Amino acid sequence: MTLTVLGIETSCDETAAAVVRRADGQVEVLSSVVASQIADHAPYGGVVPEIAARAHVEVIDEIVRRALTEAGVGYGELDGVAATAGPGLVGGVMVGLSFGKAVALARDLPLVAVNHLEGHAVSARLAADIPYPFLLLLVSGGHCQLLEVAGVGACRRLGSTIDDAAGEAFDKIAKSLGLPYPGGPALEKLAEGGDAERFPLPRSLLGREGCDFSFSGLKTAAARIAIGLTSETDKRDLAAAVQEAIARQLCDRTDRALAAYARAHKGPDLRFVVAGGVAANRTVRARLEATAEARGFSFAAPPLAYCTDNAAMIALAGAERLALGLVDGLDAVARPRWPLDEAAALANPVHIPGRKGAKA
Repeated sequence: MTLTVLGIETSCDETAAAVVRRADGQVEVLSSVVASQIADHAPYGGVVPEIAARAHVEVIDEIVRRALTEAGVGYGELDGVAATAGPGLVGGVMVGLSFGKAVALARDLPLVAVNHLEGHAVSARLAADIPYPFLLLLVSGGHCQLLEVAGVGACRRLGSTIDDAAGEAFDKIAKSLGLPYPGGPALEKLAEGGDAERFPLPRSLLGREGCDFSFSGLKTAAARIAIGLTSETDKRDLAAAVQEAIARQLCDRTDRALAAYARAHKGPDLRFVVAGGVAANRTVRARLEATAEARGFSFAAPPLAYCTDNAAMIALAGAERLALGLVDGLDAVARPRWPLDEAAALANPVHIPGRKGAKA
């Protein structure tokens, strides 16, 4: 079965559209267009939701037009339209989802309301043949979790962050060091050549059972140290220490999940995938690859262009759902929170209403 799907992504500060063709399990990205809002949010040191939503409205029609033009595809050649329906900044999510609904209604196409996290979960499959099932570390700006992925709509959570995500720690510590927005890539660049052993930082959850994460203690400790630093050498050493501490915790908790996954899935074909914006960090990626190989797992990660938010991953998730007959009505709602494993989220929530907590 050949399916050509338009994907739309507006969950945060990128307006993105892509066309993906899926034929007999093979994936071809025909186009992927991303309009970044970095310049709009840089003066504020972070994403301003109202600015993000207005920026999506201003450019989404042009971004979709470009994606179709670059793909050489017209609306009449599409088999469906997929749009992010959450989780994310709900004002932005509504823009892309509403545009997707309009396309579906006007062109009589099936609509797939995609979970943004499921897009990340399948993103490595955009560039490689990675069969299900696999163990996934989804690590991005607002999310940090380990999941067994048996396919779209079939994810089981093994662990999640109990406070801040790794990407949030990168960004907020970078801000404490006076680095420009976005902070994660800036901190990675600063850390080059730094002494990662100079500043002792907390080792959260060391030895704790399970596969959950915690980065709030690290974030607070590093921010306090950053206040007294003036020289570039000091800042470089702290950046290196922070990067090492985050990589160490990701590897420690992932190693537990790898061991548990291997016990439950006997056989030679054990696959580990890391996805999300933090997967673009070279140090983190290398450390995770070594951890996976030590446990006998193959390692895969999306190309750098598909680590951060993009619409190609949304289109692929939509195509895989469409192939299974999983479509949505025009009454699909935008969701600021949307866990991949809803049963686990209800049974063991990591976010308690009324308190700051993880987004998933």
